[in-house]
Amino acid sequence: MKCKICLIYATLLIGALMLIAGIGILMAGDLRTRIEQKLKGEITLTEGSKVFQTWKNPPPPVFMEFFFFNVTNPDGFIAGEKPRLTQMGPYTYREYRPKENVTFVEDGKVSALTTKSFVFVPEMSAGDPTEDLVTTVNIPAVAVMNKLKDAGFFIRSGIAFFMTSIKTGMFMTHTVDELLWGFKDPLLSRLRAAKPEVDENFGLMLYKNRSNDGEFVYYTGENNYLDYGRIHTWKGEKLMSFWATNQSNMINGTDGSAFHPFLTKEERLNVFTADLCRSIHMLFEKEVEVKGIPAYRYTPPRAVLASGMNNPENEGFCLEKDKEKCLSDGVLNVAVCRKGAPVIVSFPHFYLADKKYVDDIEGISPVHEDHQTFLDLNPTTGVPVRAAKRAQFNIKLDRVTGFPITKNLNGTIFPVMFLNESVVIDDASAQKLHRLLFFVKLVPNFPFVLITLGVILLLIGVFFYIYTRHKKDSSKKETEYSPVTAKEDDSVEKNGTFIGMTPVEKS
Repeated sequence: MKCKICLIYATLLIGALMLIAGIGILMAGDLRTRIEQKLKGEITLTEGSKVFQTWKNPPPPVFMEFFFFNVTNPDGFIAGEKPRLTQMGPYTYREYRPKENVTFVEDGKVSALTTKSFVFVPEMSAGDPTEDLVTTVNIPAVAVMNKLKDAGFFIRSGIAFFMTSIKTGMFMTHTVDELLWGFKDPLLSRLRAAKPEVDENFGLMLYKNRSNDGEFVYYTGENNYLDYGRIHTWKGEKLMSFWATNQSNMINGTDGSAFHPFLTKEERLNVFTADLCRSIHMLFEKEVEVKGIPAYRYTPPRAVLASGMNNPENEGFCLEKDKEKCLSDGVLNVAVCRKGAPVIVSFPHFYLADKKYVDDIEGISPVHEDHQTFLDLNPTTGVPVRAAKRAQFNIKLDRVTGFPITKNLNGTIFPVMFLNESVVIDDASAQKLHRLLFFVKLVPNFPFVLITLGVILLLIGVFFYIYTRHKKDSSKKETEYSPVTAKEDDSVEKNGTFIGMTPVEKS
């Protein structure tokens, strides 16, 4: 009995203490704000922070998929037909991108090089890149012809004759491996003999394996959490010099691998892409979930690659003197940062581009799910949990006077290849993020949990206290002494039949 009473008193005491503690924590200040401030202090590019090592050497595997467009009617296109393309791929490579030469250059900034290397993954690929052949635009030949379009007639005619003599046409056929990582081009090799500065090798990813895009200096975020991962300079410059306006030359946002915590749906996320030689922005699209982790999906809107006519922010990306020659929505001429090669960048299959680019090619069909670029970011931490960067490389085919093979060309934006660089958070990182999010969610509600448990324990203690007292009172009443009169019974017993039945002898 005493043990039960002790247990009840202990329950009441613990409940009261929990209730007092919960109310005390609430009165001490906003716990959620304090947790957010703590998290902002932890998510910085500084030695010893929780994210620094992950930033230097990201654990989730990154995969680069290459898809090629094979031309099935090259002769027909030269004769004036609409080109017919078939898609080949993916040819998948595991991409490694550790940060190297990491140096804290000054207060609140850190510099680094991101060296990228690629390893072929056969089980994730549609074929063998060393054997599969692709017929596509002869990009070296087109580049040479474009370089000479303003040269004298005799120079152009001489080069055209020379190209014919070595059987250089508008299209070429090479293996996927050669198109990606490079081969010696016959035309470039001949030109190199006259101009040693000409590189005789060509490849869409030439010299990209085990290379970097130059030195970036990033803000660490320790002075302002909104600056976490934001680029301060690229190759020592705060502004590029490729484009026509300062706005177009601005290096805005992060490199796409880091974003500040506590993101909102109203934010415009800026990302600088060295491959495009420009910054783009992304807007919130929808809420998603990746391996049980809540995330916001951000994606580039149509305005990102809209023409200057439809988006004044993009006016500086057209370098044509005659603005009537500027490209329409959905494509970007990056020849200025591709050594003059007439490279046009778009989203795959001209997703979000002017319909005329799709109509000009047979075999092109944009699909939102397959061709959209997106970032899925956990809004609490800013951690990317899934991402897909998709870009298509095209060549603009114009008629160049003096080159007969171009006589039927009319400015077609010709698809060559598109890539899909994707990543999904690995299981180990997902578990760590789950624990962090649970902690962040639980701690601000901890006072309410204490108060709730305290009230429950108090109610339980009071109930059992009343119940025990009631039971004790009932027991006392049942065992209380009450006098009973038994005289009649005694007399009956004493003068009963036994005595009356005593035999009497007869006289």
